[in-house]
Amino acid sequence: MDQRIINLYDRFTHGEMTRRRFLDKLAELAGSATAAAALLPLLQNDYAKAAIVADNDPRLVSERVSFESPKGRINGYLTRLKGNEKRPAVLVVHENRGLNPHLEDVARRLALAGFLAYAVDLLSLVGGTPPDEDDARNLHGRLNPDDALVALVAAVDFLKTYPGSTGKVGAVGFCFGGMMVNRLAAASPELDAGVAYYGRQVPAVQVPNIKASLLLHYAENDVAVNAGIAEYEAALKANNKRYAIHTYPGTQHAFNNDTGAARYNKAAADLAWQRTIAFFNETLGTPPKGA
Repeated sequence: MDQRIINLYDRFTHGEMTRRRFLDKLAELAGSATAAAALLPLLQNDYAKAAIVADNDPRLVSERVSFESPKGRINGYLTRLKGNEKRPAVLVVHENRGLNPHLEDVARRLALAGFLAYAVDLLSLVGGTPPDEDDARNLHGRLNPDDALVALVAAVDFLKTYPGSTGKVGAVGFCFGGMMVNRLAAASPELDAGVAYYGRQVPAVQVPNIKASLLLHYAENDVAVNAGIAEYEAALKANNKRYAIHTYPGTQHAFNNDTGAARYNKAAADLAWQRTIAFFNETLGTPPKGA
């Protein structure tokens, strides 16, 4: 697909233009409104494809669980393998469209790998994630990232002492969630490990506060996010932080999201996921397997 079209959609998903403006510009690039309409399903996320792990997978126990934060009650989706063994916990932080079926599926993938996975709904702070993606994106615009960070710090504390948790807590986030994992690492000394997928970085002055080990995944074609990599890496190195950075050739922002055909890259997503699971095994402890 034309890179200009992917860049246009990226600008739209990050709130830089209205849907009407996006559709008009898409029609210009595609050559007609009809051609634009044909491209739109390839750009938008199709949540019918979300269930790599079925929501009723018999190996898992999944439930809606809430916790209290200084900013109010936060909802989320908790999933784990059946059994009473204690497991390392992983906090899953969503993109700029709230807690949707794709992120719940990511949590189930972590659960099958043996972790206690909790996909948080930060839009709880502004009423909760609505079913419609455009509505969720618009609602995300009302979310105060600083309030979201306070909620995430509380989520780490919640998972530290949650029954069934070993007390080791990691976090993984995508896009907005990737940025928030970087911010969380600088804000919470209780976080043991963080994985940020194509997430913006924290200022160098905050890096000394980071205690967690970090794994940072980046797309090759992601100019805005990648602009901060060099400074971030220099600060991590200067402060002797434990980190690894991987940039995936030929990929777009959101390359891990298998519900979006235009940007998903299966080879890169699979490799990044393998690295993510290995990293959590190393930093949080290898979890017990299911029965």
